[in-house]
Amino acid sequence: MSFLDAIFDNLERDPSRAAIAEVHGKRIETFDGKAIADLAARTRAFLADAGVQPGDKVGLLAPNSARWVGADLAILSFGATVVPLYDRQDPKELAVMLANARPKAILAATRELADAISAAYDGECEVAVFDAVFATDPASDPGRRALEADHTVAIIYTSGTSGEPKGVMLTRANFDFMIPKTIDRLSKVVGPRNEPERVFHFLPFCFAAARLMLWTQLSRPNPLMISTDLKNLVEEMGTAAPNYFLTVPAVLERIRHGVGAKVRERGGLVARLYDAGFEAYRRMREGRAGFVDRLVLSLSRAVVYQAIRRQVGPALEFLISGSAPLSEETQDWFGLLGVPVYQAYGLTETTGIVTLDDPARTVPGRVGYAIAGVELHVTDAGELLVRGPNLFAGYHEKPEETKKAIDDDGWFHTGDQVDLEGGNLRIIGRIKNLIIPESGHNIAPEPLEEKFRELCPKAEQAVLVGHGKPALALLVTGDVAPEEVAAAVERFNQTVPHYKKIRHFLVLDEPFSPDNGLLTANQKLKRRAIEARYAEQIDALYGQKGAA
Repeated sequence: MSFLDAIFDNLERDPSRAAIAEVHGKRIETFDGKAIADLAARTRAFLADAGVQPGDKVGLLAPNSARWVGADLAILSFGATVVPLYDRQDPKELAVMLANARPKAILAATRELADAISAAYDGECEVAVFDAVFATDPASDPGRRALEADHTVAIIYTSGTSGEPKGVMLTRANFDFMIPKTIDRLSKVVGPRNEPERVFHFLPFCFAAARLMLWTQLSRPNPLMISTDLKNLVEEMGTAAPNYFLTVPAVLERIRHGVGAKVRERGGLVARLYDAGFEAYRRMREGRAGFVDRLVLSLSRAVVYQAIRRQVGPALEFLISGSAPLSEETQDWFGLLGVPVYQAYGLTETTGIVTLDDPARTVPGRVGYAIAGVELHVTDAGELLVRGPNLFAGYHEKPEETKKAIDDDGWFHTGDQVDLEGGNLRIIGRIKNLIIPESGHNIAPEPLEEKFRELCPKAEQAVLVGHGKPALALLVTGDVAPEEVAAAVERFNQTVPHYKKIRHFLVLDEPFSPDNGLLTANQKLKRRAIEARYAEQIDALYGQKGAA
């Protein structure tokens, strides 16, 4: 039985069981198996009426919703290939993806989205709005079609942190392999229960890891509560009261630094206990704690951290973090709250996952062990290579790019610089992000940016530049004064060798975001775009005296 057959079997076996729950502020709207199956039937009927054939591509342009889920399952079970598109991305960027995919139809959530993509993309295809799709009479539903193992179920375009996005082709076999692995790992973490888990989700379904979480929960089966308004995430989270959710490091870092800033503004004993308790916890975890540490930790938990725990989420049992490595400090901070964070590492090309944390062997700062059936190899240059049934079928209509990515022995070259110790992986950074200043040293920016943010909590984002330059410079965003950045840079420079010292910095007025094109939807920095946007200011830094 394929993963898709299993999902529909769950929907149909108990049609009154909740499958998807939309969170609207303080209200939750539940869609049971019958409702999702009906949405899928109506969509299949629409596709048939529109002349879509099995094997065609169908774009899906919408925010997360029960309708998104119904349309997604319908396109798959119709025998077509889903091209999921991020609804907040620039339509001109989406048009580049569509020119490569050449879909037969595009299903858009709203008229506004439909008009925007129609204006940007001049390809011949029908663009339909959800209201019209779901108004279709299900009587013309042709029914579900069986999918071959090598059928491309989705073409997911890479986030494009640099260069032109490539369409990653993922097959039914990829997800047939992966979903049982995620189900097994979740079962080990959550343990046996008498009622469904409360699982919240806010990351866009158009990306591989988010899609994997959706299909995993539908396959188990367990209801998934989904955000409907990212600007109202705090209220939605309170309404959902989740036991766990999938997130990205940027969100967890923001929570930690936001709480820390408020505690330090308050000052006094609470602020001192906050910092002392965290250091005591870290010494305890490392086996270096003494009597005083245990006393301080106990006191800080009673006075400070229990209250923070209630604010962060009293029902939270654990978190899953992916997309990028999470800092050791932030993983420890949530551990001190009693909310362990389990990391997952993977790329779109690996069906979202390569390694997963083992709850019994979690090491903060590392992203876990290879899932069963997946091989890892680290080259002399420190690049991680991956081989296994989770590897994608190739980049859509880009055979040369596919050959560059997967060598003749079947190893996928991830482009990630890593350290592998006892099978537990640590991500150092992207090889293509290496900065080589005039000194000739190879410098991975990610660990240094993380170190700086620890020294400057008010800094929302930090980006190192300096490739081919005399020294490193730093771009900083956030509500932080230049004097505070200068002080943090001075402390930073005391801890690093000469070639890693920051000699210049610039505090920017605008944060990097997906809306201004400087962050991906998963909160990853678009380094080339950032350097291009601020090229003049960066050049000016090297013509003036900066931080020493």
